[in-house]
Amino acid sequence: MRKLFILLALCSITLYGCAVNPVTGKKQLGLVTESQELQIGSQQYMPSRQMQGGDYVLDQALTKYVNDVGQRLAAVSDRKLPYEFVVINNSVPNAWALPGGKIAVNRGLLTELNSEAELAAVLGHEIVHAAARHGAQGLERGILLQGAVAMAGIAARGSNYEDIAVRGAETAATLINQKYGRNAEHESDLYGMKYMSLAGYDPGAAISLQEVFVRLSKDRDTDWLSGLFASHPPSQERVEANRATARTLPESGELGVQRYQDKIAHLKKTKDAYKALDTGSKSLDEGETKEALVLAQQAIQNEPNEGRFHALIGDVYMKQQQYQKALTNYDRAVELNSEFFYFYLQRGLNKQKLGDRQGARNDLERSTKLLPTATALNALGNMSLASGNRQEALQYYKDAASSNSEPGRQAAQSFVKLDLPGNPDRHLNTSASLNKERFVIVRITNPTPVPVRDVNVLIRYPDSQGKVLEVIKDVSGIISPGKSTIVQPGIGPVEDPEMLKYMSVNVIRANVVE
Repeated sequence: MRKLFILLALCSITLYGCAVNPVTGKKQLGLVTESQELQIGSQQYMPSRQMQGGDYVLDQALTKYVNDVGQRLAAVSDRKLPYEFVVINNSVPNAWALPGGKIAVNRGLLTELNSEAELAAVLGHEIVHAAARHGAQGLERGILLQGAVAMAGIAARGSNYEDIAVRGAETAATLINQKYGRNAEHESDLYGMKYMSLAGYDPGAAISLQEVFVRLSKDRDTDWLSGLFASHPPSQERVEANRATARTLPESGELGVQRYQDKIAHLKKTKDAYKALDTGSKSLDEGETKEALVLAQQAIQNEPNEGRFHALIGDVYMKQQQYQKALTNYDRAVELNSEFFYFYLQRGLNKQKLGDRQGARNDLERSTKLLPTATALNALGNMSLASGNRQEALQYYKDAASSNSEPGRQAAQSFVKLDLPGNPDRHLNTSASLNKERFVIVRITNPTPVPVRDVNVLIRYPDSQGKVLEVIKDVSGIISPGKSTIVQPGIGPVEDPEMLKYMSVNVIRANVVE
């Protein structure tokens, strides 16, 4: 495997060689081509937004405004990409960029900024991350460290819905959460300020922005620490570096304080409603359904057109097993925002409880098109199995099992229970060695999440004349998950240990302990 990794890396270097950073002009490794960057960004933009809370749809004028500011900066950037800028419906102050120029800023960050110039500082910084290939460089480091060119299978981590994302959406979570090095942050600060100046903004706003971040980071607010600071750590050193950069740039430029405040007026007006949502969601997680319901209702009074508030009420009623009431609220959430996976996911699970199998399937499938999750896929697997479609159930379970979440683990168990009896050698591991008396011993390991019994192994080996002999050995007892057992097939004593190279050991039968 290590030789294969080195070969892949060397082939990649030979094929792609060195690239020139379009922002800094420096030479760097270029394993990820521009076409791949564009493809990755395009493919991962939707799941990235979905798992972070979905697009903020209540104020389209605000989204257009943010995009206009972003495009103004992109027009003077050193690299022309198909830049896009969206606002995410998430209270955590954060912003991120995917390869290929796909950029997002959270609703929670916009309420912390004071001017359009500070927004330009944020967006300019993210534009440089995309233009200077910082995200692509992170992928290239992953290629070299992991020895794989494909990005599939990267584990998701963090908050929101990242822990249940599957089918490649884990890559989106990794791209959003990757931590940039000091050089990358310095480049993004430096060139982001240059773009601000070229676009007609006061670059001094990048100084005041970093000063705000430093002050907030000292407060140890968990929302901030889990958001922007996780990938863009602030420091007094960055403040001073921005001061030095500002001295090299023209002092004049727009701040746009009043214009910005006018644009975010609705966000500020409804900020308390979203705070109630966040607190109510936490209360529901802790089992405080009455408190969660009160907070959701308070939020709706402030902003009746936010689907997430209605979905929270649906979640409360669903937890209380009041499924018809829950359905009414999920219907309203979908009506208000038909492009957020969570509303379809929850409505589908709720319809399943109400016995509406086809409606449940339709909603769950719709949710996976927006964001494939272990929760939806595991539920679809259960439905397929109940209807007698074993092969379809196996595929759903297999997809869901890639998530290290509770529904992912449930799916993994279901997959093994269905597949292991027909394909035991696919799930149980074997190895052969010699004991002190030079007799063959066979170790059978159970890496699955379920206990197994009635295990049979088939051992094939050559005798001294080269004739292939066979031994079938029964394994007594139960092999628990993660455990091994050893059997002695009675082969030996073996004079030449090289014989083990020509021995095959296969599990030909096994049953799951129910």
